[in-house]
Amino acid sequence: MKRFSTLLILLLIISCAPVRVNYDYESGTDFSSYKTYNYYGELQTGMNELDNKRLMNALNANLQSKGLTISETPDFYIDIKSESYQDFNNGNNVGVGVGGGGRSMGGGVSVGIPLGGSKLNRRLIIDFRDEKGKGLFWQAISESSYNQNASPEQREQDFKAIADKVLSEYPPTK
Repeated sequence: MKRFSTLLILLLIISCAPVRVNYDYESGTDFSSYKTYNYYGELQTGMNELDNKRLMNALNANLQSKGLTISETPDFYIDIKSESYQDFNNGNNVGVGVGGGGRSMGGGVSVGIPLGGSKLNRRLIIDFRDEKGKGLFWQAISESSYNQNASPEQREQDFKAIADKVLSEYPPTK
């Protein structure tokens, strides 16, 4: 019973997939010169309008907590792209085998039984662009699990967690 409870706890920890983020930025950028921002007018994020609002609200709250303000004449623009993809879990399976042999003869049968199934993930690409000179100067690419049937409250919490993780490394420290 103790092994079962330990296994159950381990599966619960693994199933709560964290937000994974990769960052990149233009070296030599003076991030302290960027005080105002806005979003491109024609964002083609790949998300529905409600999810766009949720993500932008989460990004706004985080950026404003860092001292940045939204402006009609911004220092930089934010571009957001999103894509969903299936993650087929090919690494987790159980092997069942039967074999026999004797007197110089042998045989065997093996079957792999997949555990779990595919899960839906979302990749978000967030670009900060200086249209007055430098172009793309900061980028974050996040990957996290995505539940299409999540409640609006859960989606809001998920986007807040993504925004917090994505902007945790902005501005980059040397």
